[in-house]
Amino acid sequence: MSTAHKRKKDPQAVRQQLLEVAADLCVEKGAAGLTLDAVAAAAGVSKGGLLHHFPSKADLLFGLLDDLIARMDAAIAAAMRADPEPHGRFTRAYVGVTFGTGAMAEEARWKAMTIPLLAEPDLRARWRDWIALQAERHAGTDASLDCTLARFALDGLWLASVLESHPMDAAQAERMKERLFDLSRG
Repeated sequence: MSTAHKRKKDPQAVRQQLLEVAADLCVEKGAAGLTLDAVAAAAGVSKGGLLHHFPSKADLLFGLLDDLIARMDAAIAAAMRADPEPHGRFTRAYVGVTFGTGAMAEEARWKAMTIPLLAEPDLRARWRDWIALQAERHAGTDASLDCTLARFALDGLWLASVLESHPMDAAQAERMKERLFDLSRG
């Protein structure tokens, strides 16, 4: 009897395990190399078990993006709670989280998802909806031209990082982050 038949059913744990495995495979092989068969095999789950949670590769990519966004939301919320200055608080949190105050694995997963995010209209729409929601939520504190410029500059820095087009040492990255923080106060 396989271990799949012995393990206690915990759909949320299985779903999270599938997302973790898929994220790791996406980092290792890129989204193009991500297959449902590979995810099921690496997670030790039947393909039917995987399809129960994610009926298609597109659904799996949506799940990966949603999981990353939820983690980023939590990190941004924590950074905002620690920032006593309301003006630009969301922008500073977005900058701080994006500049890697989180784990390296998280950064690698975001980098692996960036290309599918750029290429797939439905993923782009999901990201665009998140951005619009944040703009609406934080319109009272982060709608200034300087805050908007800081977020746009950050997104450009992120893309340069993904493409590895503009290498930056740690000291330069810190100066960039501080400059974006300064903009968020304007």
